[in-house]
Amino acid sequence: MTSNEVLAMYENIAVLTGKMANAAQAGDMQSLAAMEVECARHSAAAAHGVPALEAAPRMRKIDLLKQIMANDRAIRAVTEPWELSKVMATH
Repeated sequence: MTSNEVLAMYENIAVLTGKMANAAQAGDMQSLAAMEVECARHSAAAAHGVPALEAAPRMRKIDLLKQIMANDRAIRAVTEPWELSKVMATH
């Protein structure tokens, strides 16, 4: 995997997790679930490791990871209370 491919992967994941956050906030859990599968597909390449990046590409990767983490927090802010209420209702 080249540095350009690494950045492209993280950029795709950042865009997709942004869309996932929007879907979660809109209550569109069906779209959220479908995008979750797509996100897993995009990130599968990282499971085998990615090359270390230097200088500007490294900083871009860090920025993208921060964006992905912020999107993840936004998704969890919506879905975790929903999951907890679902669990509590069954007990």
